[in-house]
Amino acid sequence: MAIPVKVEFAHQKKIRQKNKGYYRVLHWPIWIWVFFLAPGPMVFDIFAHGPSAGNLSWLIVVLLGTGIAGWFEQLPGVEPKPYILKFTEDRPNPLYRKICYSFAWADVLTFATLNLAGLVVAVFTGKWYLKQIFDYGYFPFYGCVLLLGALGILPRVRKSTQGEGIERRYFYGSVWAVTLAQTTLMILWKILPRTHVADVIKLGVYVAALVALGLCAWMGLLPRTRPILPGEVIVAD
Repeated sequence: MAIPVKVEFAHQKKIRQKNKGYYRVLHWPIWIWVFFLAPGPMVFDIFAHGPSAGNLSWLIVVLLGTGIAGWFEQLPGVEPKPYILKFTEDRPNPLYRKICYSFAWADVLTFATLNLAGLVVAVFTGKWYLKQIFDYGYFPFYGCVLLLGALGILPRVRKSTQGEGIERRYFYGSVWAVTLAQTTLMILWKILPRTHVADVIKLGVYVAALVALGLCAWMGLLPRTRPILPGEVIVAD
């Protein structure tokens, strides 16, 4: 039985000729978070031991870097007007979009994969090696994802923006699934005891959340996850 997928049509979308001030400002924290997460082991230490001077220093660097980029309109969503209006148009994808979305993909895929690996290892060995997994596996995995972005293989980082109507749903679907699943995992980590049974529960819930939310995204039930079929125009966020 085919899974019903909700869709949108480009000609039904309201055309936005410019981005309002609050819209541009609200996109800045998104990219602060994206680049703050880049040094994953440092972020891991925040949850394990609390914030440190190194975390604060890196946050200041990210604030300055993204602030300057935003001031010069080099962050997605912070531009004075949308870059993409006709999603079927074969238009060059700006470098700043490629960089930003490559790092966003790297955050999403790396944290989700390594946390899953840590849970699997804990369930099958009875020991937690998550810190070691992040210490030794984070940057190689993260670098591979960035390489895929540099090669234009990932959605939203290709040479052309022509496939934006479909590619954005892959991106937002992944963000929704990973963010909500990892939030659920963090809650379970705080409330469940440190036992093998609890580890099995964490793994089961985490995988179930990823699958369920991924399915919801595929069906177009989550915000910005519906495929946008060819029509006249669209504003891409």
